[in-house]
Amino acid sequence: MHILVTGGAGYIGSVVVEELIRQGEQVTVLDNLIQGHRAAVHPQAEFVLGDLAEREALGDLFDNHSFEAVMHFASHLRVGESMEKPFMYLGENVVNSLNLLETMVEHGVYRFILSSTAALFGQPEQMPIDEEEQIVPGSPYGESKFILERTLGWLDQIHGLRYAALRYFNAAGATTERGEDHNPESHLIPLVLQVALGQREQVQIYGSDYVTRDGTCVRDYIHVLDLAQAHILALRALDDGSRVYNLGNGQGFTVREVIEMAQEVTGHPIPAVDAPRRPGDLPTLIASSDKIREELSWQPRYPDLRDIVRSAWNWHRAHPNGYDDV
Repeated sequence: MHILVTGGAGYIGSVVVEELIRQGEQVTVLDNLIQGHRAAVHPQAEFVLGDLAEREALGDLFDNHSFEAVMHFASHLRVGESMEKPFMYLGENVVNSLNLLETMVEHGVYRFILSSTAALFGQPEQMPIDEEEQIVPGSPYGESKFILERTLGWLDQIHGLRYAALRYFNAAGATTERGEDHNPESHLIPLVLQVALGQREQVQIYGSDYVTRDGTCVRDYIHVLDLAQAHILALRALDDGSRVYNLGNGQGFTVREVIEMAQEVTGHPIPAVDAPRRPGDLPTLIASSDKIREELSWQPRYPDLRDIVRSAWNWHRAHPNGYDDV
């Protein structure tokens, strides 16, 4: 299958590309490299420098390739930033994705995987969170993904476009060749590991007065390789109809527990200081992934937090300056 992966130079997208190629698929990566890294793209993937905002160029790309499916990772992705720049998230995230979807329909490409988010659940009534949970986005970022999910429902009904929306929680970990390298970095595990590497003096804990077991936020960390496998399983199941899945390990760890695990794995002290809560953060987010386990036989291979942190640490030690070292 020839698959277009938008945002395939980013963290999760590049690992999905790696796994697709390992399983024998043909992959073209489209990325504007604003957030991604050229060095993260697998050498066997075709790379196209481009932007989803460029509607005409997008049409030319589809004219010149016989794509059979699209995996869509290209997106602004920081919850806190979306609270400061709502027009960018509700504008570019949505409009650029609509450009992609319209181009797909025009060229008869009817398989689509959406990188969605746990940020859909701004007011969860139950924990762990399953697919029946009421959707109340807690940020413009979450709202942009919800708009896309609803759009996909209409495109399925009107055009027969089959899709899977994968709502994952906290992606973490690394492969040997590919890891997490954002600028600026906002994710907890790489920030903590930067302290262990001596690149930061300390890590900030945003909120220490939540109603959790130690006062800090609880999150469900899922290894990026397990996410990649879920994307591939979902793609192969699309002929049986569209679907929506929540993706996580089903267990949560506090910020302090992640810091303590990183200290154990790295053998380095990791000083932490309390900071104010961030807008849009919830005390606890834990996924129920029973549906994808039952329907697609998905099973996380790396559910242990120690394994997740160790894989990330191995990558960051080998690439202390991220992809600038490649």
